[in-house]
Amino acid sequence: MTCTMRRLQVAGLTAFSLAALFDVQLIAENRPRSTTGSPQDRKPLYLYVSPKGNNSWSGTLAEVNGAKTDGPLATIEAARDAIRHLRESGSVSSAVTVYLRGGQYQLSEPIIFAPEDSGTPEAPITYAAYSNEAAVVNGGREIHGWKKSARANLYEARVPGVKEGRWYFHELFVNGHRRQRARSPNSGFYHVDGDLSEGEHAQFRYHSNEILAGWDKSGDAEVVILQSWTVIRGFVRQVNADRHSVTISQRQVGTREWGREHNARYWVENTLEALDSPGEWYLDRHNGMLYYWPMQDEDLTHDQVIVPALKELVRFQAGVWGDSDPGTNGWPLYPVHDIRLVGLTFEYADWSIPPDGHTEKQSAFDIPAAIEAVGANSIELEKDSFKNLGAYAIEFGKGCHENQIVRNEMMDLGAGGVKLGEPKVPNTLNESTARNRVTNNRIHDIGKVFLSAPGIWVGQSSDNLIAHNEIYNTYQIGISVGWTWDFLPTTATNNTVEFNNLHDIGRGMSGDLGCIYTVGVQGAVIRNNICHDVSRFEASYGGWGLYTDEGSTDVLLENNLVYNTQDAAFHQNLANRITLRNNIFALGKTEQIARQIHSGSTDRDWTTFEHNVVYWKNGELLSMDWDDSRFKFDGNLYYNPDPSAVRFGKLSFEQWQKLGRDQNSIVSDPRFVDAGRFDFTLTAESPARKVGFKPIDFSSVGPTAH
Repeated sequence: MTCTMRRLQVAGLTAFSLAALFDVQLIAENRPRSTTGSPQDRKPLYLYVSPKGNNSWSGTLAEVNGAKTDGPLATIEAARDAIRHLRESGSVSSAVTVYLRGGQYQLSEPIIFAPEDSGTPEAPITYAAYSNEAAVVNGGREIHGWKKSARANLYEARVPGVKEGRWYFHELFVNGHRRQRARSPNSGFYHVDGDLSEGEHAQFRYHSNEILAGWDKSGDAEVVILQSWTVIRGFVRQVNADRHSVTISQRQVGTREWGREHNARYWVENTLEALDSPGEWYLDRHNGMLYYWPMQDEDLTHDQVIVPALKELVRFQAGVWGDSDPGTNGWPLYPVHDIRLVGLTFEYADWSIPPDGHTEKQSAFDIPAAIEAVGANSIELEKDSFKNLGAYAIEFGKGCHENQIVRNEMMDLGAGGVKLGEPKVPNTLNESTARNRVTNNRIHDIGKVFLSAPGIWVGQSSDNLIAHNEIYNTYQIGISVGWTWDFLPTTATNNTVEFNNLHDIGRGMSGDLGCIYTVGVQGAVIRNNICHDVSRFEASYGGWGLYTDEGSTDVLLENNLVYNTQDAAFHQNLANRITLRNNIFALGKTEQIARQIHSGSTDRDWTTFEHNVVYWKNGELLSMDWDDSRFKFDGNLYYNPDPSAVRFGKLSFEQWQKLGRDQNSIVSDPRFVDAGRFDFTLTAESPARKVGFKPIDFSSVGPTAH
């Protein structure tokens, strides 16, 4: 056999049998093989994969044949390699669809799609679930061999490779449900006695019996400390039981005073002593034993217990020309492109932190994803399901353009849903990430491990469309756009965030948050979104709706509905040329519109507030900084059932107008259809129309039917 023949072998198939894949389909369709004509003249190729398949078969049959000599392939990688070699040999230039039959596709390593696996715009490569069958790409391993432990209420199983240091996992799922790594207290929090120290390793005083002597010897005990919008996760390094003092591996968060909590909340994870209630588990890396306290209705003799063995499931990885280093300036890409993953389920990927712990400074932006892409163009993830994952679901990082994340569901995630771009400004144009679409997705119940992760994070990335998504049950921001503070250079420009439904944001866990957050000079458009039920940690601040933070410039916010926020429906902090137009802001609890400005600045912090409806019953109308003149208010409607509450700081409406503000605005009941039931549709008699407000159609907000 020649060297070429050996190179073309894959999973038992020779080059001749690979080329025959296309012939088999042509024969089945009574079509002659053509060596001429454009790709449009040739019918698509279909391959099949099944957990019951065999990688020595052709893959052109959806079922095993009667003689059991041919049928589907067994693995996704075998199908990928078959397509790769068919294209290399010129045997096929048409679109290829790989149908995955129902079942579990357990991975031993991530699936890598490289440039040679690419399709074309006219002939993409598609990996899709077979009709009405659930194809699950699984990065987990099932744990067997459970037996009753000598420890009360516990079961135990030996996990090969843990004691030897080859494997260590951080998550456990029973019958598809996430179970809690041993935690103390079981619910709620302990509280630091005072403040954390400022040293290289944070130190704090604890109350009696919250930290146990000896935890510093095992090296496994983790302390998770909440600090407004950040989270410290550090290992116990030293315990002084006499002083009730503990030192952890991470330092105090590098935030200013307002980002820290006095008597901060914390809990302890990953100690055997904390395993004291049903649904908790602990992995002892020193003896390789896994301990679990079953829930009342669980039976480990037949219930499925799965733990993740991989941190990443799929990677789209570009190549580079010649000997170029991907980390150098220029980074000439050889992209991977035109691949579609449709209707698949991705489950069981782990999370990890460095040996010294981890600090979530904001949005857990440095946490990776189960599906990673670098230098990827025109990749489409459609109608997929992402669940039971330890980090983010999807990341399109450096050099990713015109990708689509459409109609997926992402839930039960350790971090957030989607990341676009990088935290750093790209060196060159081909390193940039731009023109991606994240549309019609449902992202919910996230931040299970990394609390500060948002539903969607857009870093240094431009011209993206974030539309028709539903995001809910987050512990921090819903959608975050931009990653340059103050008015410094950024490439997060011209992003559009529209028709998204965001609700149950924050859930009382953290602070300084909102449904939609922007930062940096960006020219974003935020329109036709609904944001409601935003809550922060009671002792913190900033349970806002729409939030333009430091350096946000040339941001248009129009046709949005924001209601039931703990603090302001709109908050502006050190931003410039912000335009709010034709929005409904309703029922903020402590305030309605908030603004912080640069002290002494005369050329920034401009705000335009026109043709909006503000309806409230509690709290202030305007809060924070309104003593300057760098804002324009006009054509608005304000209403509080208590007329005496309609005040603009210390001024009445009449006094406010005498300063030249809101000359064409009114104070009047907007006559919503049913504000008590949160139906903010305007009746035909609404006076809002008199001030130029245009009724908003909310029927297409959130995921659409098509």
